[in-house]
Formats: sequence, C-alpha cells, structure tokens
Amino acid sequence: MPPILDIQNLYKSYGATEILKDINVAIDPGDFLVLVGPSGCGKSTLLNCIAGLEPISGGRMSIDGRDMTHVSPKDRDIAMVFQSYALYPTMTVAKNITFGMKVRGVDAATQAEKLAYVAQQLQIEPLLNRKPGQLSGGQRQRVAMGRALVRDPKLFLFDEPLSNLDAKLRVEMRTEIKALHQRLGASMVYVTHDQIEAMTLATKIVVMKGGVIQQIGTPAQIYNTPANLFVADFMGSPAMNLIPATTRANGNGTHIEIARPGADPVVLVDAQARDLPRDVIVGVRPEDIADAASTRTGADAQEAECLIDIVEPAGADTYAVLQLGGKHVTARLHSETTAKPGAPQRLAFDLGKVSYFSPDTGLRLN
Repeated sequence: MPPILDIQNLYKSYGATEILKDINVAIDPGDFLVLVGPSGCGKSTLLNCIAGLEPISGGRMSIDGRDMTHVSPKDRDIAMVFQSYALYPTMTVAKNITFGMKVRGVDAATQAEKLAYVAQQLQIEPLLNRKPGQLSGGQRQRVAMGRALVRDPKLFLFDEPLSNLDAKLRVEMRTEIKALHQRLGASMVYVTHDQIEAMTLATKIVVMKGGVIQQIGTPAQIYNTPANLFVADFMGSPAMNLIPATTRANGNGTHIEIARPGADPVVLVDAQARDLPRDVIVGVRPEDIADAASTRTGADAQEAECLIDIVEPAGADTYAVLQLGGKHVTARLHSETTAKPGAPQRLAFDLGKVSYFSPDTGLRLN
C-alpha cells in the first residue's frame, strides 16, 4: 500500500528567500501527522504546499500514489479546516456544511444523508438551522470540521484550528478531534505551535525550525529520545533540563560531574554511557528527578544531595527548582514532598532516561 502522503526533497522559496529546505516526509493511511514548531518555522507554508495553495519551488509530492506536484487544489481530494473557520455568515449551519456538495452536483438525498451523519458525529444537530453569528467559537469549529467531513477526502488538513479558542475549550476540542480520528480512521495533517497538542493528537510528529525538519517520530520517540537540543527544549512542559557537565571514563562506567554553587560537584556514574566527549549537555526530564524515597525512578536511579531554591506546589505534583551546572533545574516531585526552599534534599536522578548532547553541534550522542 503506498503512503497516503509522500513528500520528497520539497523546497519552497519566495524570491531569494528559502522558506522550506529539503522536506522529506511520508505517512501511511490513517496516520495523524502533526507539524509543530515555533512561529515562522514554515509549518503553515508546508501545509499550504500540500493543499496546493502554494506552488512548490522544487521536489515532488504525491497523495495516495498520485503525483500532485502541479495539480490544482480542487483536484487533490483534500479537505481543509482553517484557523478562522471561514464560514459563510449568511448561510445556516446546514447550508454551510452542504454547500460544497451542492456546488459539486451531489444529489439532495446524499447531501441530507451525509449532513445527518456528520451532525450526529459532531453533536451539532440542534445547531443546523442557526447562522454562524449565533454560535460560540467551539460550535463554529465543529461546523468547519463538519464541512470537511462530508467530503470524505483522501486527506484532512488542519491549520491551527484550535488557536482561537480559550484554554478549557481547546482541551475539549482536542479530545473530540482525537476521538473523531479514532472513529473514522481518516488520514490527517495538523499544524500547531502547541507542543502539548502535538503530543496528545499525533501518531507521527514532524518538529520544524527555520524551514528545516529537526526530527520525525512518534510522540514517545520525540519526547524520550530528542534528536538535538532544539527538540529537547521545545517538546515537553516543563521543558527538559539541559545541564552542562564534564565526563570522565571509569572502569564501572562514565562519571558525570555537574558543578553547583558553593559545593562539590554532583557526581553520577552512568554504567551504560560509553565514548562520551569530555564536555556534554545532560538532558533530563523534570519527572526523572524525584525524591530519593520515591518509587517513580527506575533501577538506574542515582542519588545526590541538592540545595533547593524554590518550591512550587501544583496540585498532584510539586516542582522544585535548584541550580546545577550554572542552570536552573526543575524537579517534578510528589505533592507530599518534604522539600523546603533553602534546605538540602536528597534527590534521585534516573540515568536510564538521560539524554546526552554535544555542546558544539547540539546533536544527540546516545
């Protein structure tokens, strides 16, 4: 079975300015691909290239095995949901959803059947006779999704569809989109700058920066084994701690020495680490630094006494901030932690989850 979307060596330039550089990505039918990165990284431009709204400057792209490089948007068998919803204000919800089918000459019975199906799927049956001006942001978003769903296209494209909603509604709609994907088994490409949205929705994530793909992988791969310092810092909330350290080979593994103010360095012995350069950046997620008495860390955990600077209760968790390697480091502790600001606390570092990066190239070393 061919990939539902296959992009090879894609470039996009505006004059002399290169926006997308050598983009290569493919997804299988039923995949939920999320393009994520900071503003200006090229993710929306890439989505527009997939849609045919922007001509590409080099490379090729196919949808379901058919070359779409120079095919017009209307002939690509795609449906797009925009950030602005793009609803017709003078039409009812029902007419907004069926308008595209009417233009394409779909018979009235099929229109009615598809309208009833998507209205039930999206739970918008009571809204069908209203106009967009009478709807909330979340309801408008459902209508925009309904208009896409009646198409039954090869590929759904979403351009930051939740960014205009408030935080609570965004979480609810995120859950609905995920459930919709699971029910329909549809192929989706979704653009967001919100890395939590990317982690929760995607079957595959593309992390972008400056028009270049930094890493492609499952949410677990992106989170647990980031390819470089940018991905490590961008994906995760709170972000991965990135701590400068020096290494020293030893018979029982590699000694990782991390400086701290007014005290001897913290020394951790990683039995698995091999062939590391002298200077490294140690990447460790906040949840992989726990109270020494905690059962959360694994068999590779090593303990060290650390001075706590700040304690931030956050309901089920308590975040503790300390200084290591000249950086503020966040530990995610249990809510019952005994950690106090200005007092030492014995912490366990899970070396089985640690990432090592080169300070020179930023690339992952393990």
